[in-house]
Amino acid sequence: MSDTKTPGDKTLTVAPPKTLTLKRPVEQSTVRQSFSHGRSKQVVVEVKRRVAGSEVKEQPVARAPQPQVQQAAPRTVPPTPTPPSRPSSGMLLRTLSEDEKDARQRALSDSRGREAEARRIAEDEARARALAAERERQERESALARQREEEERRRQEDDRKRRAESAARQRMDEPQAPRPPQPPRDATPAPQAQPESSASPSPAPAYAQAPRPAPAGPRPDFAPRTPMRDIGARPPRLDSRPPRLETPRPPRPVDTTAPAEPAITRPTRQAPSTATPRSRPDDGEARPAFRRPGGFAGGPPRGAPVPAPKTPKVGEKVRGRLTLSTATGGDDERTRSVAAFRRRVQRMTGHRASDVAKERVMREVIIPETITIQELANRMTERGVDVIRLLMKQGAMHKITDVIDADTAQLVAEEMGHTVKRVADSDVEGGLFDTPDTDDSQVTRPAVVTIMGHVDHGKTSLLDAIRQTHVVTGEAGGITQHIGAYQVMTPSGAKVTFIDTPGHAAFTAMRARGAKVTDVVVLVVAADDGVMPQTIEAINHAKAAGVPLIVAINKIDKTDASPERVRAELLQYEIQVESLGGETLEIEVSAKTGKNLDKLLEAIALQAELLDLKANPDRPAEGTVIEAKLDRGRGPVATVLVQRGTLRTGDIVVAGSEWGRVRALIGDTGAHIKEAPPSLPVEVLGFNGTPEAGDRVAVVESEARAREITDYRERQKRDRIAARGGGSTAGRSLADMMRDLKEGAGRKEFPLVIKGDVQGSVEAIVGTLEKVGNDEVRARVLQSGVGGITESDITLAQASGAAVIGFNVRAHKEAREAAERAGVEIRYYNIIYNLVDDVKAAMSGLLAPTLRETMLGNAQILEIFAVSKVGKIAGCRVTDGTIERGANVRLIRDNVVVHEGKLAQLKRFKDDAKEVVAGQECGMSFENYQDMRAGDVIECYRVEEIKRTL
Repeated sequence: MSDTKTPGDKTLTVAPPKTLTLKRPVEQSTVRQSFSHGRSKQVVVEVKRRVAGSEVKEQPVARAPQPQVQQAAPRTVPPTPTPPSRPSSGMLLRTLSEDEKDARQRALSDSRGREAEARRIAEDEARARALAAERERQERESALARQREEEERRRQEDDRKRRAESAARQRMDEPQAPRPPQPPRDATPAPQAQPESSASPSPAPAYAQAPRPAPAGPRPDFAPRTPMRDIGARPPRLDSRPPRLETPRPPRPVDTTAPAEPAITRPTRQAPSTATPRSRPDDGEARPAFRRPGGFAGGPPRGAPVPAPKTPKVGEKVRGRLTLSTATGGDDERTRSVAAFRRRVQRMTGHRASDVAKERVMREVIIPETITIQELANRMTERGVDVIRLLMKQGAMHKITDVIDADTAQLVAEEMGHTVKRVADSDVEGGLFDTPDTDDSQVTRPAVVTIMGHVDHGKTSLLDAIRQTHVVTGEAGGITQHIGAYQVMTPSGAKVTFIDTPGHAAFTAMRARGAKVTDVVVLVVAADDGVMPQTIEAINHAKAAGVPLIVAINKIDKTDASPERVRAELLQYEIQVESLGGETLEIEVSAKTGKNLDKLLEAIALQAELLDLKANPDRPAEGTVIEAKLDRGRGPVATVLVQRGTLRTGDIVVAGSEWGRVRALIGDTGAHIKEAPPSLPVEVLGFNGTPEAGDRVAVVESEARAREITDYRERQKRDRIAARGGGSTAGRSLADMMRDLKEGAGRKEFPLVIKGDVQGSVEAIVGTLEKVGNDEVRARVLQSGVGGITESDITLAQASGAAVIGFNVRAHKEAREAAERAGVEIRYYNIIYNLVDDVKAAMSGLLAPTLRETMLGNAQILEIFAVSKVGKIAGCRVTDGTIERGANVRLIRDNVVVHEGKLAQLKRFKDDAKEVVAGQECGMSFENYQDMRAGDVIECYRVEEIKRTL
């Protein structure tokens, strides 16, 4: 609200409240328009300038009130020199400056960016929820399908039981109610035909004494009357009333002396024969009718008292809709229902049928390690309430969906009379590996030789000299960082499979895998270097695997080579060569000149002959994953060494928690092969995921078995990860957890996301980085895997503030763009040395520096001077060393430090001094401290920070 006051108007007015809005720059002018009959008026013309990139909604501009303002004139009309009118509110409109426009543009751009980011996050969350909902729906559908199958199976079993019981009861009832003989076809038809619905005969005495309206031939007792009707005759009556007679009939006499007859089973109603014509009833004959209970055709008139029969009802009421076709047709033969049969049995036995215990079927129940009560009841074909009742008697309250252990389930099953077969989840792997072979089915196989030794001792060069290849020239840094497998044909014609292992200290696990699958270990030792740490490690791996060892002393062509020193050093590790009276073969070779390579191959062939290596090629293949990688064009690729059997294209293989169908087999030379016999290394394509190096490979008979095995192994893997993550807190007290939390509170972490080309390299890098660190800082690998760097890796690194490391891999285009937007650093390496060194240097930056004090000098306070607006000044004499301005000082009084701080001022003769040497006097003042006394000693020192390294 604002008050306005004009000189010409003495009235005090208050302007109405106005909303503060952002308006576009507006230029106003007035134009006079002329009309007919001498009329004219002035029109306000506005020119609005649009701000670039702005989306602010245009606000109406306040203008002076004009009478009958019409549409503004076109822009082409030139404005008159009349100055623009001012708004009535008294506010001056001004255009935005360039800085304001830029500021608003930046604010709008930032707002758009935030909205786009929020929209992307919402889409990701919605997509994740949709995937979770889809998974839940699929699980529900599979559970419902299993439940329907189980219900269908139980229903079929109940139907079979019911049919068996019905058949048994009918066989039991047949001797009591024999089927009466049919009258001959040429017999005279009775004038009164039996209705179709009452095929069962009535008791003989009652029917024999009743008067008949027409003569009828003799008829044996309980013989049913065959209904006959002429073709085209009138159909029988559709009601159950007998025809009215003119003379009343006497009531049917009842023989009280006759014993009660047993229950008679009604015979099945016979379908009327279409070949035999039915006689048409006339007035003197009783019309065939459907009998009511207690009545019969041609019986006493309606309303006459009829004694109750002692036997079950003869007539049966027609069920369903009665039509002419159902009454005359015989296609739908009606039989008694199961419920009617049960009611009849209950009437006969006096409701004792329900007391008879149902015969139980004893089954063999398969019980896993854990099972739900519902599943246990289904396997025993018992009711769930019975199982729960039995558990309640034992003092355990459960629901039908609760999970019980195998021991409890076994007690319940045995209590109910069933036999139990205990199984475990690990039984799915039974018979997968190590199935014994007969001796007559085994044939000789090539030997598997692993070359091991220290880094840069010439292992790959020696193998290149044997294979006549140049693998070493293509290795980064001149060192082997992958495990390789090759098959070589020796001059004698025998085949030998070589496994080349890296010698770097980080590849310990890779060397251990090579020692497990080998038959012979060739230990390469450089003659000019001797036994080194990885040489000792290779000796230990060979001893742990229990395989023979052959020592190859390499680089004997060098001038400083000393094979004798190598033999002497090997004695320290219980390796005694043949030249010194031992059993270990040793060959002096040179990979550069090719000297004694033939002797090395002969020694390997001799050792293989002593081992008598055999395998059965005519069985499902078994092997070991030497190395695994993720190829962008071919998918997961595993290098497998076949140990037993023959691996063929199309086989279903299982390796660890991954399975697949073999799509292709590629040899070490790059050629496609159809089958791989024992001791042949091949690349296998077709796995649904990248297996881990060292996993055992086996061929299974079906995909269902493969899925079952991999699901079990996946569960085991998750349980191990969960135990590793939560094992530190399991079974521990609160005090222990609080102590660990306090100790690790100041420990810093260096998060990393690592992607490599092969599984072995990633494993070696992760193992090396986990060893790097101390009590203050450590490396934390958030995720590691095989393959290129993807957008998900960048997202994880962005969320956790981690660095992304690629070893012999590159980031995808989308991942690079995402990393640039998020500011995530991606580093590429091809040598493990450089990777470890850079990570160490980065982790060293997180360490707190070491502080070191350097003494500068001492001074003694002679006098204290109080200066206004400054405080106290200490007049001092420097006794030794120098005093520097801005240095750290300690104030010592009676050999006790009373203050530590910094020197605020240092003056000499009213002038500021940078330093004062020994023997000179000066004035000093401390920062935020005034309690100085004469005789105190001032100690001046400098604090230096020393950077720490790992």
